[in-house]
Amino acid sequence: MGTFDGILLGLSTATTFTNFAYCFIGVFLGTAVGVLPGLGPVATISMLLPFTFGLPADTALIMLAGIFYGSQYGGSTTAILMNLPGEASSVVTTLDGHQMARQGKAGRALAAAAIGSFFAGTVGTLFIAVSAPILAGLALTFGPAEYFSLIVLGLITSMVLTSGSLLTAFGMALLGVVLGMVGTDVNSGVARYTFGMPHLMDGLDFVVIATGIFGLGDVLANLDNERVRAASVAPVSTLFPTREDWKRMIGPIVRGTGVGVVLGVLPGAGVLLSSFSAYALEKKLSRHPEAFGKGAIEGVAGPEAANNAAAQTCFIPMLTLGLPGTATMALMIGGLIVQGVQPGPEILSQQPALFWGLIVSMWIGNLLLLFLNLPLVGLWAKLISVPYHFLFPLICVFTAIGAYSINNSVFDIFLMTMFGVLGYFFRKVGAEPAPLILALILGPMAEEYLRRTLLLSHGDASVFLTSPLSLGTLVIAALLVVSILSPRLRAVRDEGLQEAD
Repeated sequence: MGTFDGILLGLSTATTFTNFAYCFIGVFLGTAVGVLPGLGPVATISMLLPFTFGLPADTALIMLAGIFYGSQYGGSTTAILMNLPGEASSVVTTLDGHQMARQGKAGRALAAAAIGSFFAGTVGTLFIAVSAPILAGLALTFGPAEYFSLIVLGLITSMVLTSGSLLTAFGMALLGVVLGMVGTDVNSGVARYTFGMPHLMDGLDFVVIATGIFGLGDVLANLDNERVRAASVAPVSTLFPTREDWKRMIGPIVRGTGVGVVLGVLPGAGVLLSSFSAYALEKKLSRHPEAFGKGAIEGVAGPEAANNAAAQTCFIPMLTLGLPGTATMALMIGGLIVQGVQPGPEILSQQPALFWGLIVSMWIGNLLLLFLNLPLVGLWAKLISVPYHFLFPLICVFTAIGAYSINNSVFDIFLMTMFGVLGYFFRKVGAEPAPLILALILGPMAEEYLRRTLLLSHGDASVFLTSPLSLGTLVIAALLVVSILSPRLRAVRDEGLQEAD
């Protein structure tokens, strides 16, 4: 199927009343999630995932995707109006966006963020439509050895690009691999790490763990820091950029889009890195770098374009290879697997309506977000001021209902609660939980491909080095580990990621 035919198929899928309605619900919830500091897309998707199991796979994915890229739009609102980034990728927006708000230019800053986000999201979606079928065709040539090496590279990249200590990130990934091994071994039938508990014979439910760590864990952490929400909201006047604003915005938006499209494909923190990289690029190219941090509109338009472009292109590894690059993508893979859909190179041929329907829905969603963010800015400003102690009981109720509805098991609620406390502990000690979630999904996949490879090669492990693609992937992974051990490169990494903490 050609790209044009695929887009027509996607148009017929995404514009059905049900899919359009759920696309709207997704981007609306995503904007609200981005606006509310402390309630991120990972926590929201983990809570809502069980409720999507009764929906068709394409409808569920369209809504969940809308929550994710919609949150990138909403995160800029609190960054500009309150100096509180709703999302980690909106941290950079606070530097100049809030300064513009203090100067009475909040509306123009919001417009720059929305316009840049819309353009970048549209270009990022177009990039998926063109490149994903090509990459999916290439992925069909992969064997188990190549997939194992690719998973290793993905895990290493996610650890390297995670904020905080590399050793801590490695420990979190290792814990995720161990948790993924809980249950009955498919090949031998031996129970592993079940401690004689029948409820663990089928393994740990991914959604329950994610809901606990990101849902309840975030609730406990936010209750500790509710005072940070007690901030004044800057007034919003005109929402129309001036002619001078347009001249200063166009270049940063185009360059930020390019940065986001490229970095968004990276596993780990591609969305986060893109916004920081775009800001650094604009400051370096500017004739007046001293204006950055004092209300430069370029410092709003560039990073906002970058993080929204990256939010689109991070779907590429998930759709074409079946490998999650972020914790959010891992949740979506888990949801699709429950629906009986296996993400990967064959999804384009076996589920074309789902693939192309998602892509077209992104175009529709970005257009909806443009209208949601600017005319409804007053609504979002009021939502920001809602005390968190009114929100967290509702969040707890939804997480409990969602966890119970998966298997109709009270045990899952206790399990979710345990991992919620564990997630809170991770945040207190500065351990980023994203590598754990990625490893929880990728660990069993790595084990499966490792066993399959060794079975086909009769136990000869050299097959990983005799395959050119597998060898090249492992070499890249090794170089990545060696390079990050360099004090200079490590300092650059820490400087780029520490502001998101």
